[in-house]
Amino acid sequence: MNRLAGVTSPYLLQHADNPVDWWPWGPEAFEEARRRDVPVLLSVGYSACHWCHVMAHESFEDDDTAAYLNEHFVSVKVDREERPDVDAVYMEAVQAATGQGGWPMTVFLTADAEPFYFGTYFPPEPRHGSPSFRQVLEGVSAAWTDRREEVAEVAGRIVADLAGRSLAHGGDGVPGESEVAHALLGLTREYDEQYGGFGGAPKFPPSMVVEFLLRHYSRTGAEGALQMAADTCSAMARGGIYDQLGGGFARYSVDREWVVPHFEKMLYDNALLCRVYAHLWRTTGSEEARRIALETADFMVRELRTAEGGFASALDADSEDREGKHVEGAFYVWTPAQLRAVLGEEDGAFAAAYFGVTEEGTFEEGASVLQLAGDAGPVDAGRVADVRARLLAAREERPRPGRDDKVVAAWNGLAIAALAETGAYFDRPDLVERATEAADLLVRVHLGEVARLTRTSRDGRAGDNAGVLEDYGDVAEGFLALTAVTGEGAWLEFAGFLLDVVLEQFTGEGGQLYDTAHEAEQLIRRPQDPTDSATPAGWTAAAGALLSYAAHTGSEAHRAAAEGALGVVKALAPRAPRFIGWGLAVAEALLDGPREVAVAGPVGGELHRTALLGRAPGAVVAAGEGPGAGAEFPLLVDRPRVGGEPTAYVCRHFVCDVPTTDAGELAVKLGG
Repeated sequence: MNRLAGVTSPYLLQHADNPVDWWPWGPEAFEEARRRDVPVLLSVGYSACHWCHVMAHESFEDDDTAAYLNEHFVSVKVDREERPDVDAVYMEAVQAATGQGGWPMTVFLTADAEPFYFGTYFPPEPRHGSPSFRQVLEGVSAAWTDRREEVAEVAGRIVADLAGRSLAHGGDGVPGESEVAHALLGLTREYDEQYGGFGGAPKFPPSMVVEFLLRHYSRTGAEGALQMAADTCSAMARGGIYDQLGGGFARYSVDREWVVPHFEKMLYDNALLCRVYAHLWRTTGSEEARRIALETADFMVRELRTAEGGFASALDADSEDREGKHVEGAFYVWTPAQLRAVLGEEDGAFAAAYFGVTEEGTFEEGASVLQLAGDAGPVDAGRVADVRARLLAAREERPRPGRDDKVVAAWNGLAIAALAETGAYFDRPDLVERATEAADLLVRVHLGEVARLTRTSRDGRAGDNAGVLEDYGDVAEGFLALTAVTGEGAWLEFAGFLLDVVLEQFTGEGGQLYDTAHEAEQLIRRPQDPTDSATPAGWTAAAGALLSYAAHTGSEAHRAAAEGALGVVKALAPRAPRFIGWGLAVAEALLDGPREVAVAGPVGGELHRTALLGRAPGAVVAAGEGPGAGAEFPLLVDRPRVGGEPTAYVCRHFVCDVPTTDAGELAVKLGG
């Protein structure tokens, strides 16, 4: 047992029995490297990463490789999901040096944490022009021993280059119609008209971009934006990237057509996509969008919810096949023979046609990923439901993929927003309850008594790592969504507390934001990335929450901070719209106001529901009645009922419409 025993990260615990003498990230590891005068091997991955598992089995579980590592290096293992700041800094260095990146990430450092040699996955034997891991280790060790001055020079040059990359985008003005129009044009050029989505293979679900497109359509009526959003969502829903039996989305499609996924299922993808499909339904009334939103919400609750009420990070791509080997996708794929074994000849043939399962297969070894075949023709919905239920029950007998059960604050914030809104739209109070329970966990465990967010927890125990900007932005976003749905002002208060920390700890001069707090551990560079990856950038997530909070409270400081942060969207949207989708969605809210809706009436009543279903981008909703409502919600101060009836007030840009007691009139005011 090495030094990883007792940590909260399931990924690190997977390596606790390795013969490698792993250290967790921390000053003690670098002090040991300095004492022994050896370099540091930094290995970064995450629990659902297929090639991380492969490299672990090939190299880190090998006694000879481990012995060499233990003699010549101090080996440090990092879970990128627990330490996104460490991951971001060294991934930037890897990409700058090699032109590509990914996980596992393998970086060699000096005792001052300065990188000097980089890579990702290294095989146990030389392969396809890549050296073996042992060759890399021997080469690095030789350079450290024989060419130390050269190593120091390379490390210093890399650190200096990284230090010069600080972004100053902030306070340069907010994005306007011109930047949004250029962004939409850029997206149109990259749009895949045949299969939906953007770019080629591998193809990732563009949830933040779709949110922008829906908001843009709602604000402007641009049919092209809605068409791209709707067609992309339909293609994903019918493809293999979506689990046609159990609901929920895989990480990405390895092909352009959405057929074969990389099978890991991440909380953040499913939270973002659940909300997107709910918003698509709100915009179009699409029955398919309604089904996918609800199935994805149910998947998250059924398979990712933890005993403490939070949501686990991920399900692995790999699981045991019939021979007991860990194989990617084994839990999800089917052959025609397997269908017949469960369903019989007639229903087996029906299922094969309906789900596109062929003798040749769409995956490996003749197996197919289930998808909805485009040429199935009219089908009996009852028969489909029966077949799906029987296949799902049979699949439950297979060995399940592993689950990374750590709770990540940011991703739980995304799940809270999705479940709260989906529950409200589709009259599923159970989903709102699950969102509230997750929010309670974040307050109890992640905020605790330290008055700062902790990044992760596991089994109800907070981890050791401080929250980063995306944690504060996404959790505040979730709390604000819960505020609108439940009418409970405590969530608005908690969101304000988190956003005050953003103003105090994450904001630089001129409005730019940093991914780590002023008081956080100092790395070789302070990470600062305004572009979306698999989740909204912390920078624009915080901007969106700041804007919503300002609309709720009238706080000029929060509004000014949101506008200052959106300067980066003005700079990047015309050049890289696919990678700043959430920033564009926030820009749409800013261009629309956002509208402020106060409902003096019962929570859950007709006017409140109408307000929640309004399509105006980023509109904020406060609902409640009685003498205490104004104390909890500034928007409800001096907002009486009119004629004794529940009444809605809609304002934006410091101008208010005539209050209304009519739900139809309110819907029109909110873009319905």
